[in-house]
Amino acid sequence: MSHSLPKVELHLHLEGAAPPALIRAMAQERNEDLSGIFDESGNYSYRDFWDFLRVYEAATSVLRTPADYYRLTRAVLEECVNSGVIYVESFLSPDFCGGRDVVAWRDYLGAIREAAEEARRQDGIEMRGIVTAIRHFGPEKARETALCAAETAGDFITGFGLAGDETMGRPRDFAWSFDCAREAGLRLTAHAGEWGGPDSVAAVIDDLRVERIGHGVRAIEDLALVERIAEAGIVLEVCPGSNIALGVYPDWRSHPIEKLRERGVKVTVSTDDPPFFHTTMIREYRMLVDTFGWDESDLSELALNAARAAFCDEQTRAAVLKRLENANA
Repeated sequence: MSHSLPKVELHLHLEGAAPPALIRAMAQERNEDLSGIFDESGNYSYRDFWDFLRVYEAATSVLRTPADYYRLTRAVLEECVNSGVIYVESFLSPDFCGGRDVVAWRDYLGAIREAAEEARRQDGIEMRGIVTAIRHFGPEKARETALCAAETAGDFITGFGLAGDETMGRPRDFAWSFDCAREAGLRLTAHAGEWGGPDSVAAVIDDLRVERIGHGVRAIEDLALVERIAEAGIVLEVCPGSNIALGVYPDWRSHPIEKLRERGVKVTVSTDDPPFFHTTMIREYRMLVDTFGWDESDLSELALNAARAAFCDEQTRAAVLKRLENANA
């Protein structure tokens, strides 16, 4: 069942989705030794969250040119297609793609778009980009990132977000960047409620006025906040496998996705940084079935929630919804 269902993914970091084989190949081409970040099976290997950050940084250090990002995007979208994903939104950061210089960012973006268009023609998958500021780089650099986003807003760059260390700074520090993105017509999301508690979720709603929240699961610790999220129709980009791999929750049974859903919150499911967390969209779906007894209609609801919350034009949304509905007919 989880294999055949078409899926929609809203929370995927492009660099974090890099297949280990691609990173190893790029390192070998440059005569760089990254063997310390892989296990005996060739997968990424880390001990805890902080070691994950080290391995993540090492793995992405070989991604240096627009051509590298073309290869990366093609490889990531191939993995998405293998899991039945028909529409994906990926976090893209000008911090890593040209150092927040608009001219350089356009070159990287052009390579990413070229790869996405080829995947659309060959495999039928649609991709959109969410330009993402890195929280621990600080508000001033986020402004530069927001200007890159505003300059390239359109049919492919459709959203703006905030990722990185939730313990650094306050959401209100980034209000200028979100106002800039909003004025450019971009839709808004932000990471919160993963390492930060429910207060972090309330803060991005109040200070950044987002319509989606990356993770957001720790809102469950404040049921009044959960009710507020449900009533406002704010959508959570939930990544259970990621939360468990990094120790936010000890196991699937402890994860609050089912409780959030029961309280009327619109939840979606994504993989975050899938090869780092040894997951795929197929595995996420399968674990929901095995852990909570979800059936095909529950899983279809996830995809429909995601399609309705997607940061895309209405024509694309209608086409994605039609594909989902035809699969359910």
